[in-house]
Amino acid sequence: METFTPHVIKSFKHDGHLHRMWLENWLVPERLLHESHRAESMLVLINSQTKIVEADGKEWVSRIPGVSFFIPGQWFNVVALIEEAGVRYYCNVASPPYVNGRVITYIDYDLDVIRMPAGDVHVVDREEYERHKLAYHYSTVVESKVEQGLQQLLGRVTSAKAPFRDELVLSYYEQWRERGAEG
Repeated sequence: METFTPHVIKSFKHDGHLHRMWLENWLVPERLLHESHRAESMLVLINSQTKIVEADGKEWVSRIPGVSFFIPGQWFNVVALIEEAGVRYYCNVASPPYVNGRVITYIDYDLDVIRMPAGDVHVVDREEYERHKLAYHYSTVVESKVEQGLQQLLGRVTSAKAPFRDELVLSYYEQWRERGAEG
C-alpha cells in the first residue's frame, strides 16, 4: 500500500534568495488522486501545523490545514486553506514546480489570487510585483509567463476548474487524517 510521503516546499525569489519554507508536507499517493488531478500530473500535498521558516529565519507554525496543488508546466500553484468558514484558496503566481527528491521548489512572483469561501476573487500584491520586476530585472519572457500564469489561474478560478473543488480538498485532508496524519 502506498503511503503519504513527507516533502519540503521551498519558495524563492527571482534573485535566488529563499522566500519561505514549509518543512512538513505529505504528498498524496498518485492512486488516491482524483482523475482530473491525475490527468494533469498534479502534485497534491497536505500540511497541518507545519513549521514554516521565513527568509529572515523567523519560524512559526501554521494553524490552518492546507492542501497544496502544483501542476507541472503551469506558472502558478494553489493552496486550499481549510477554515471554519469554508475553503479559502490562496494562489501564487509562480514558476512551475521543480522536484528534486522530496523537495519541491518554485520562484514566487508576488502576484496572488485569493478566492474566498463565498466565491469572491481578489488579485493582490500587484505593487510588490511591479517593485520586484524593476529590482530583479525580470526579462520580457518572465513578464509574459507571469501574466499568462495569472490569466490561466483566473480562468480556472472563475470556471471552478481543477483544483478549485472544495469537496476534493476536504476529501484529501480526511484521507490523510484517517491514515494517522502521517501516511
